[in-house]
Amino acid sequence: MKTVKILAVDDHEMTTLGYKFILEDTDFKDFKVQMDTAKSYDDAKKRIEEAASGILYDILLLDIQLSNPTDGPAKTGEDIGIYARKVSPESKIVFMSSFSDNYRINSIMQSVDPEGYMVKSEIDQKSLQAMVNTVLSSPPYYTQKALVAIRKKMAQDISLDENDKKILYYLSIGTKTKDMVNFISLSLPGIENRKRQLKSLFGLKNRMIRL
Repeated sequence: MKTVKILAVDDHEMTTLGYKFILEDTDFKDFKVQMDTAKSYDDAKKRIEEAASGILYDILLLDIQLSNPTDGPAKTGEDIGIYARKVSPESKIVFMSSFSDNYRINSIMQSVDPEGYMVKSEIDQKSLQAMVNTVLSSPPYYTQKALVAIRKKMAQDISLDENDKKILYYLSIGTKTKDMVNFISLSLPGIENRKRQLKSLFGLKNRMIRL
C-alpha cells in the first residue's frame, strides 16, 4: 500500500500531535499516512531539504504564525510555503491557521498559491480526512470561512449572478455537483459549465473547485 508523507508545522506540539494521531489512524482507501512534525521555520526547512534529496513530502501542513527565534528575523509559515515551492514544488501545501481575515488569506493565495486553507476553528477529524483525500486527487480544499474570505475578495472584481453564488454556497457546505440540481435551477451540464467558468474566473485552472 502506498505511503503518503506529510509534514505538519506548528509551534504548538499538541496541535501537530493531534493531526498525526487522527491521520495515521485513519483507514484511507488506497494509502496510509506517515506524518512528521516540526515546531519552527528552521526545523521545517531542514526536514523539507532532507526530503528533497530523497522521498518528497506529499503534503505540507503549515501554520502561519510561529514562535519568533531568539535571534535573526522572524519567519512565518508563509515563508516556509514560499521556500517549499522552490525546493519541493511537487508537494501540496495546506495552511492550517486561526487567521480567517480576507487580507491574510488572499495574501497567502498570491504568495504561495496553496492547495488548501483550513481555519483552525473549523478543523475536525472529518475535515482533516477530507482535506487529505481532496488535495491528493483534486485540489484545492478550503474550509467554509476560508472560502468566504476568498469569495469576498473575488466579489470586489468579479460579477457573480445568483446561480454562481448558489453553486459556491453549496460547494462550501460539501454538496456534490450531481445533487445541486435539487437546489439550483440549472441542469447538471449547466452547473458543471458554471463550475468551469468559476475556476477560470478565480484563477484555479486545472483544479476542482470543491470543499
